[in-house]
Amino acid sequence: MSNNIINMEQNKEYSYKGLVINGFVALLIVIALFALSIFCLVKSEAGGIFGLCGGLIFLLAIILCSGFIMQEPNEAKALVFFGKYKGTLNKTGFYWVNPFLSKKRVSLRARNLNPEPIKVNDKSGNPVLIGMVLVWKLQDTYKALFEIDSQSLATPGSKGGTSARALSEAFENFVRVQSDAALRQVAGCYAYDNADNADELTLRSNADEINEQLVSTLNDRLSMAGIHVVEARINYLAYAPEIAAVMLRRQQADAIIAAREKIVDGAVSMVKMALDKLKDQGVVDLNEERKAAMVSNLLVVLCGDEPAQPVVNSGSL
Repeated sequence: MSNNIINMEQNKEYSYKGLVINGFVALLIVIALFALSIFCLVKSEAGGIFGLCGGLIFLLAIILCSGFIMQEPNEAKALVFFGKYKGTLNKTGFYWVNPFLSKKRVSLRARNLNPEPIKVNDKSGNPVLIGMVLVWKLQDTYKALFEIDSQSLATPGSKGGTSARALSEAFENFVRVQSDAALRQVAGCYAYDNADNADELTLRSNADEINEQLVSTLNDRLSMAGIHVVEARINYLAYAPEIAAVMLRRQQADAIIAAREKIVDGAVSMVKMALDKLKDQGVVDLNEERKAAMVSNLLVVLCGDEPAQPVVNSGSL
């Protein structure tokens, strides 16, 4: 049980606890070793003890040179000792560590991802084109390097290891695939637009709520890789080309109906106001038949698309 607990504790990122020396101090020591080795070699005679010491000191100085590391802000190095994770160094500056440690450099800076829009089916089954832009960064170097197969997916570097650029591309590919799946999942839960139910969340009308749901889904998917999504937003939304023309006509019809409803409401209120004023001011006494004719004429004038043509009435009203 105790071994399992220790293994669980080790399966997470922690700071490197080993020896870390200021790089400039270590550089002076290495230079001094090189100078000492040269002195011994100069003083040595054929096969003398000075020659052996000089060669060993020179070899030691060369080995120590591989322990120098330099880090910029928002960078980290995961240190591995013959396959065993020893911690992550987050210090910024010039340092020296154990030269036998394998140093895997990763960037902790925020990065953008703007993939091409994809075609998905919304809640109503309509095909839509949807795209997003997200901002992400590495949060846990242990998970990023050892919980997913990022090093095998990365292109080997020129020195036999895995370059930081190749690792970055591997992380970006992992984020790209997972973001595609998350976007399909979220988009499939909501309709593009729903005029029948104004309270229902839609992709077009409730961008803030959809974006929050998208960020939550992405973080759930990417947490296994130690990646945190800072922000994700839908930046492209449109019907697929095969139904775009039909949906455009539907939207135009909805707009025309809404406009007509407003015109009719205004026309009815204006007709009522005209009849009330005629009655209150005693301008004319209208029976029900004349009222109906007047209402019909006023509604035609107020609701018609074309200007009304005046007709001179030479007889009775």
